[in-house]
Amino acid sequence: MTRPALMTRPALRTQRGNLSPAALRQAYEHYLALAQAAALAGDRIEAERHYQQAEHYLRSLAEDRAA
Repeated sequence: MTRPALMTRPALRTQRGNLSPAALRQAYEHYLALAQAAALAGDRIEAERHYQQAEHYLRSLAEDRAA
């Protein structure tokens, strides 16, 4: 199974080098979809990895909103 491309395209970044709120939401949804697909395929390890990535972006989005 090939790994997904990282969500780090320069167009998604702000001048500070942080992902914009829209990009954070997009990354969260991307990894959540990958996790759900892996879970449906029966790959618990890959599903957990993607769920952890999704959680990271969700926490980053919450921090961005709180700032």
